[in-house]
Amino acid sequence: MKLITIVKEGESIDKVLKRYKKKFDQARIMKELRERQQYIKPSEIRRNKIIKAKYKERIKLIQEEEL
Repeated sequence: MKLITIVKEGESIDKVLKRYKKKFDQARIMKELRERQQYIKPSEIRRNKIIKAKYKERIKLIQEEEL
C-alpha cells in the first residue's frame, strides 16, 4: 500500500508530516501488521468480541448510574 503525500509549494515540513501521520493512522497499517504477527483462531476472536462488548456495556451502565 502506498501513502502519497503531496508537498505544496511553501508548505512547512511539519504540516506535511502531520498529514502523512493522519493518513497512516487512517490506513491502519500498524494495526494490520500487529494482527498478522500471530494467528488468532476465529473462535478466540469471537470470544474476545463478546468479552469486549460485555465490558463496554458494564462501563455504560456505570456511567448512567452516576448521572
